[in-house]
Amino acid sequence: MDTVTEVHLLYDTVLILDFGSQYSHLITRRVREAGVYCELLPCTQKIDDLHFKPKGIILSGSPYSIFDEGAPHVDPKVFQLGVPVLGICYGLQEIARNKGGKIGICERREYGYAKLNIVRHAEHPFVDKLFEGLPETSEVWMSHGDHLDSAPAGFRIIGSTDTSAYAAVGHDDAKIFGIQFHPEVTHSVDGKQVLRNFVLGICECEANWTMASFIDKEIERIRAVVGPTGQVVGAVSGGVDSTVAARLMKEAIGDRFHAVLVDNGVMRLNECQSVKAILKDRLGINLEVVDASDLFLDRLAGVTDPEKKRKIIGNTFIEVFEDQAAIIDKQSELSGHGKIDFLLQGTLYPDVIESISFKGPSATIKTHHNVGGLLENMRLKLIEPLRELFKDEVRALGKLLNIDDELVWRHPFPGPGIAIRCLGEVSRPQVQIARLADHIYIEEIKKAGLYRSISQAYAALLPIRSVGVMGDKRTYEQVIALRAVESTDFMTADWFPMPYDVLKRISNRIINEVKGVNRVVYDVSSKPPSTIEWE
Repeated sequence: MDTVTEVHLLYDTVLILDFGSQYSHLITRRVREAGVYCELLPCTQKIDDLHFKPKGIILSGSPYSIFDEGAPHVDPKVFQLGVPVLGICYGLQEIARNKGGKIGICERREYGYAKLNIVRHAEHPFVDKLFEGLPETSEVWMSHGDHLDSAPAGFRIIGSTDTSAYAAVGHDDAKIFGIQFHPEVTHSVDGKQVLRNFVLGICECEANWTMASFIDKEIERIRAVVGPTGQVVGAVSGGVDSTVAARLMKEAIGDRFHAVLVDNGVMRLNECQSVKAILKDRLGINLEVVDASDLFLDRLAGVTDPEKKRKIIGNTFIEVFEDQAAIIDKQSELSGHGKIDFLLQGTLYPDVIESISFKGPSATIKTHHNVGGLLENMRLKLIEPLRELFKDEVRALGKLLNIDDELVWRHPFPGPGIAIRCLGEVSRPQVQIARLADHIYIEEIKKAGLYRSISQAYAALLPIRSVGVMGDKRTYEQVIALRAVESTDFMTADWFPMPYDVLKRISNRIINEVKGVNRVVYDVSSKPPSTIEWE
């Protein structure tokens, strides 16, 4: 039995159909936060092809107009399943299109805050369930150019705004609801409650999706999939995803899980020693450390193009990992335990969402930071224990597995590591400068109690030199750029307002302690238009 089917047997599931909205992943997160398991699939999903029956269905918003040529449409069988349906923005219009309502183009596009006036129906209490517990008026977030001019037959108005008479409608017999606003965004003050009302009150889902329940069920599933003698190999980096996945595998199959840490020469200061101490010595994970730093750095010599750096590191990683996996495979076979059967991947649910999004693959801004793609003609079978989880769920899982806060709350670190934080050529001296500056930066952030408030922080070494004065002498040395951002999903990010006194200490320490640096600057650009990494 595969992972996806197994999850549906264990938890009530809400199906979210994605019409390409930038907010679709937020709907998924909000439903999970209500304690209900949900999955997001493209709006083109055929109901007959589903391997499970959902307890309810949510139709997302969309960048399309319902009148656009080629606009996406849902399988009409969605409305024949007999389960509650909630349409959000474009999803509301899709309900109207299927049920006979009239859709019009707004005279004035409605974007931003609006006041939702809730309409109660004492004689029809079921339709009131969507807004149960909400005040008579609620601040909501609108983002649409089309709206309902008239509701389908049998639908009642349950909410309106100054510009949308049909801002929310419901059908008590069919259990179908549509809302013009976006409850999933934080701007909609009572949005979380609306979604909770739908999945818990209307769909009657059991709120049993917790990481505490996930652990036991996932360990049981891993044991069933791997079997009593199966062997698993997987790469670890010291990041929260690979650490939690490795800890789960250790709990499930013990030393039959073989972890491999590849030292690529562009990791943070003392990182390999630290990761080994935690994973092998403290958590008891069967770990092999492979020092391939010279191989990586020699291949990076003279390379300045960011994409070439990524490809060199990615390809070399696969080569080194494959060689080490072959050694482990041979050792396992010679010891009578059999060959390696599975490859552990730390895939998270956002990766799954990106791969199945109705919008298709995003324009390539840069090759993904997490290097180490799948091997061609791979004999091993994949096992992905975290593929249903968001990052915050992985962290919660890590805490329950008694993993140190140092790893659970560690900032993301790109697979190419310091190589893409040394802008321009990567050399051993340049790596060391960036590494020492980054270490001081993170150390001071932690001392100031700011680390957990920042989503990601690092120091980048710029490919320029600046004039300075040190000890009454003119210097011509390098520049460090400090970056710190706040983000919930890393799709967008704002620069972190670092206190001046903290910046002053950081700058002073880097210039005084890192030889070759005479200037420190702070990056105050947001994503978009900038990316979080400089390369």
